[in-house]
Amino acid sequence: MTPATEFAANHTKTSAPRPLSPLLGERARVRAGVERSMFNVECSPQPVGRASSSSSNRRFRFLLSAFLLSAFLVSSSPAKDPFFTDVPVNQPSTNLLPAITTAAPTNTNTAATNFARAFTPGATNSLATAPTNAMDALDDKYHLAIGDVISFRIQEDEDDPRQLPVTDSGDLEVPYIGRYPASGKTCKELAQALKAELEKDYYYQATVIIAVNVMTKSRGKVYLVGAVRAPGPQDIPSDEVFTLSKAVLRAGGFTDYADQHHVKVTRKGTAAGAAEQTFTVDVEQILEKGKMSTDPTLEPGDLIYISERLVHF
Repeated sequence: MTPATEFAANHTKTSAPRPLSPLLGERARVRAGVERSMFNVECSPQPVGRASSSSSNRRFRFLLSAFLLSAFLVSSSPAKDPFFTDVPVNQPSTNLLPAITTAAPTNTNTAATNFARAFTPGATNSLATAPTNAMDALDDKYHLAIGDVISFRIQEDEDDPRQLPVTDSGDLEVPYIGRYPASGKTCKELAQALKAELEKDYYYQATVIIAVNVMTKSRGKVYLVGAVRAPGPQDIPSDEVFTLSKAVLRAGGFTDYADQHHVKVTRKGTAAGAAEQTFTVDVEQILEKGKMSTDPTLEPGDLIYISERLVHF
């Protein structure tokens, strides 16, 4: 036996594989087997008289096989394997932004939602406040006259507005109600009166919208009698405020002996059975000194009487 063979035999005996712990797992067993194979190749004796190239090729093949096997085990090992902790493993990122869940837009303008909002205490778009706000915006300056054409609409019906003329009797032909007096009322006053009538028998809640579409050229007549240069009836224009001083100027002014300090205006009562009203106006203060605050606005049917002075000088 050659010295090399004897060394290999002794070393093989002293380096017998120790039993593996059952806790190491299958991969640990494979790795231990690879290490033993590599050790045996390195320590195997070289036969005498043979070329060293065959031994080198065999060793290279074993090393290559061991490297490939080790690489395969490393690539397929889990991140927490204690035997492969030195291999870098992709870890889940911990600084990722949290996922943002965007809810799909929902249509809140539904009948149920509107109904709930309408009867919610303190809601600004509730059914209790909407009619009041809509009707508060109606005109309360212009008084309707014979020949006017108004736009009439009940908001709850969701219909197109109707055109209603003020007849010669001063009435309107209102749906559901019939003839209703309108002459002399503002749009706001008429809407509130019609609302009350409709809610008696026909509507639980009625929002009446009224607007003037066509104004008549004349809202009626006033009558001037006495010491003016052109006494007689005068039309009240619908596009301006017709005052007493304007009526006197349109009549050509006072005569030379007119009593400008005591001009009487007689007005019929607006309500049925109401007494007539008579008030005296100092028109000279209006024309000469510009006291417009004392210039009354005339109404259809007013009678203006200008007397003469007792002393002519």
